[in-house]
Amino acid sequence: MQTAIPFMLNMMTLIGILLIVSMGLAIIFGLMNVINLAHGEFVTIGAFTLVAVQAAGGSFWLALLVGPLVGYCIGLMVERVLIARVYGNPLHAILVTWGLSLIIQQLLVLTFGAAPQRVTGPFEGAIDLFGATYPAYRLFLIGLVMTVFFATIVVFKKTNFGLNVRAAIQNGEMAAVMGVNVEKVNARAFASGAAMAALAGVLLAPMTAVTAYMGVNYLARSFFVVLVGGAGSVAGVAAGSSFIGGLETALSYQIPTTVAQALVLVMAIVILRFRPNGVLPA
Repeated sequence: MQTAIPFMLNMMTLIGILLIVSMGLAIIFGLMNVINLAHGEFVTIGAFTLVAVQAAGGSFWLALLVGPLVGYCIGLMVERVLIARVYGNPLHAILVTWGLSLIIQQLLVLTFGAAPQRVTGPFEGAIDLFGATYPAYRLFLIGLVMTVFFATIVVFKKTNFGLNVRAAIQNGEMAAVMGVNVEKVNARAFASGAAMAALAGVLLAPMTAVTAYMGVNYLARSFFVVLVGGAGSVAGVAAGSSFIGGLETALSYQIPTTVAQALVLVMAIVILRFRPNGVLPA
C-alpha cells in the first residue's frame, strides 16, 4: 500500500500535467486545425508570469489568475497578427508558429536571463494518505486540473461560445450566414487555448526549474495526446493523457525516464498506424 499509493498519485500527477497542457492544444489543433508549434512557449509564458509576479512580491494565487490572462492577451494578438493569415495553409502555419516559438524563447532569455528560475508553490510539506505521504501541492494540482477539465467541457457543450466555436469550425460560411462572427470566434478560441497553456505553465513552475526552453519538453507529448485520444474530442484528450501519462509513469519505474518517454511515443505511433483518428474520435 505504501508503494502503490505514491505510484498511482504519480501517475495521476503526470496525467493531470499532460491533460492541462494538451487541453489548450486540443482547442487550437484539435478543433481549429492549426498546427501550433509555439504551444509549448505559451506554457513557458505562464511559468515566467509566476516568476515575475513572485519577484514583484506577489503570491502564487495572483499568478494563477494573471497567468491565463497574459496568455489570453498574447494569444489574441498572435491570432490577429499571424494566425488569421494562415488558416487553411498548414505549411505556412508550421513555419509561422515555429518562428514565433524561437522569438518567444529569445525574448524570455533577454528579459529573464538563461539561468533557471525557481519559484515557490502555495503549499509545503506532504499529506498522509493510508500510511503513505505525498506532496500537498501535487494533490492540489490533480484536483485543480480535474476541475478545469470538467469546466472546459461545460463551456464547449453548454454555452453560446462553445456552440459558436463548433459551428464556425464545422462550416464557417454557414455559421457566418447564421450571424456568427467567425473571425471573432476564431480569435477567442485561439486565445482560450493559449490561456489554457499559460495556466499549465503556472501550475508546472513550482515543480521544475523554469527556463525559456521548458515548453519544448511538452510540445511533442501534447500533440501525441491529442492525436492518440482523437483530434477534436474533449474526451479524447483525457484518454490520450491517460495513455501517455500512465504508461510513461509505469515504465519510468523500470527504465530511465528518457527511454520510457521514447518508448511511449513509439507505442503512440503504433496506435495511430491502426487508429489514425484516435481512440475516441470526434
